[in-house]
Amino acid sequence: WKLLFENAAHDSIGSCISDTANEDVYMRYKQARDIAVNLVELHSRMIATKIKNQTNNEITLTLFNTLPKKRSGTIVFETYLPADIFSIKDDHGNSVKYTIIEKTDLTDYVLSQTIRLNPSKNIYLPSVVYQAKIAIEAKNVPALGYVQYTIDLDDKSNDDIQEINCLENEYYQIIVNEQGSLDIYDKLADYHYQNQAVLVENGDDGDSFNYSPPRQDLEIFSTNSKFDYRIDGSSLYQKITINYEMIIPANLQERAKQQTSIKLPVILEVVLRKGSKVIDLNVHVDNHGLSHRLCILFDSALTTRFNYADQQFGLIKRPNSYDKEMKLYLEGLSNQEKIEKPKELVNWANDQSTWQEPPISIEPTQSYVALTDESRGIAVIPQGVREYEVIGEQGNQIRLTLFRTYGFMGKENLVYRPGRASGERIIATPAAQLLKEMDFKLGFTTFNCDINDADIDILAKEYNTPIEVYEYADFLNGRLIFAQEDEEQILPVSNSLFESKNNLVISAIKKSEDDDGYIIRLFNGKDHQNIGDKLTFNFDITEAYYTNLKEEKLERIDVVDNSIIIKAISHCKFITILIK
Repeated sequence: WKLLFENAAHDSIGSCISDTANEDVYMRYKQARDIAVNLVELHSRMIATKIKNQTNNEITLTLFNTLPKKRSGTIVFETYLPADIFSIKDDHGNSVKYTIIEKTDLTDYVLSQTIRLNPSKNIYLPSVVYQAKIAIEAKNVPALGYVQYTIDLDDKSNDDIQEINCLENEYYQIIVNEQGSLDIYDKLADYHYQNQAVLVENGDDGDSFNYSPPRQDLEIFSTNSKFDYRIDGSSLYQKITINYEMIIPANLQERAKQQTSIKLPVILEVVLRKGSKVIDLNVHVDNHGLSHRLCILFDSALTTRFNYADQQFGLIKRPNSYDKEMKLYLEGLSNQEKIEKPKELVNWANDQSTWQEPPISIEPTQSYVALTDESRGIAVIPQGVREYEVIGEQGNQIRLTLFRTYGFMGKENLVYRPGRASGERIIATPAAQLLKEMDFKLGFTTFNCDINDADIDILAKEYNTPIEVYEYADFLNGRLIFAQEDEEQILPVSNSLFESKNNLVISAIKKSEDDDGYIIRLFNGKDHQNIGDKLTFNFDITEAYYTNLKEEKLERIDVVDNSIIIKAISHCKFITILIK
């Protein structure tokens, strides 16, 4: 947390800084990430190795669910496999279906590094070890808890990948159309969403503070680019891989001349998992262009005036464009000025004394953005850049920013910020051109009701909080896992701390700072709808209180049968609870 706070200076947190300062920011984030990842690995192992394994299977997979709701679905994770064919068994001995997505033989490396702290212990040493990415079908993983599966080498429950014609699960059917974009059939709504996930590249004449369009721009679409694709999968996991060869301008000078000269290779992976209401999209880019931006478009085919996105503790309803502020003042503008200025800027250009910057509708989000007409809608769940804009004459398209690049910390006389430079105008930022390979992940979903009934707030939280899987086997001790003494196996094969009704969105669960108890923080993610919740604990609790953020007790909560009723809270409100 301290490392994260050191990156929270006003300009550091937004990368409005020099390349040198940004290197320091990156290093602190890397250290914070590494510490967090290793703490999770350590504590996952401490729990997994304390579970009393009732089977003869020595290799275990422990599934951790960090949300207070039982969860089922197809989980994708990386692991090490001791055979080509085997079976995964749940805590009741039932076979669990799995699909091996990809694997690499690491037999010699793994087995040559195995450390045996107890040479007298007879451990299983496989004849082959693969580093693999697999998908498994999990059912009813305990709320805020764990369950342990095992690998049975004398059985099989595999579901192999093969070439298929389209992606299909309980909710969607997806094909690649002639333009190289996606046609998505929503089975529940009986509606076809056409031309989805279109990539669009355009120029960026801005700096580290502001995106700003070039005065002479050129947009390049994936739908006008060469592409090829492949579809394969199993009943659990299906994937489309589309390879685009987008030809783009090398820089702003070429863009102004409407020239294209360099290749921008982009790979779009579209994944559909059994039981998932969210379509996974992974974008891999090998960037060679300067001062440009890459976005991805999703079309709701609706006419809307507002969009919904969330912040840290709730939902915001925003207008798609600021019509009042952007009211046209055409008097005084020459015809040439009207041609040269981007359409939306004609609104304010005649009276810039009113504005330092135009009221553009590029907006931030915390975890999702949605468009709806109350009967159906779409939502995008970004896991990279949290920036979007709603475009289209009917307010029908969500344009999500994947990345933008620029060459200076500050620039003068931008279209979106005339006159002054926000940052140092002489400091070049060549690293901010991002001339490297990059990956971006996001989810896409549809719904057939209003924003509240769709529970997009809960869905986005689940999507961003996947079930984690920890594998343990003695032969992995060494380079892969730091060797430790064996733990006494005293924990049950499955366990749950508490469960909610899943009305409010969970924000934090932690040990209290100054007391012997747990702090639980939840918030209302709905649109102007007062809601409460109920928490039921799987251990004895004696006291419960509402607290402030300093964890000071404010009001006692009645405890009945180890359950508490949380009072209804209003739009964008959060609540903090102490449990003892």
